[in-house]
Amino acid sequence: MGNIRLFETATIRSFYHLEEDQWYFSIVDIIAVLTNSTNPADYLKKLRKRDVGLGTYLGTNCPQVSMLNQSGVKRKNFKSLINKENLNLD
Repeated sequence: MGNIRLFETATIRSFYHLEEDQWYFSIVDIIAVLTNSTNPADYLKKLRKRDVGLGTYLGTNCPQVSMLNQSGVKRKNFKSLINKENLNLD
């Protein structure tokens, strides 16, 4: 089950994992909203290189899940998903 969430005027792709009863959100989409970067995937890649701890954390705690991209193609995103608890939204 996939879904797209609106964050003001931006979209953040999301995925609901039925077995885990857990929502996951696209890190790349969150980076795009928070930084206004023209290339959020590259921004995340550079951020991970600069902060080894962050890169390790994302590699361990953020699964790759197939999601539709903006052109409608379904593909696995580079360490694409993070859940609500890992975002510390509470």
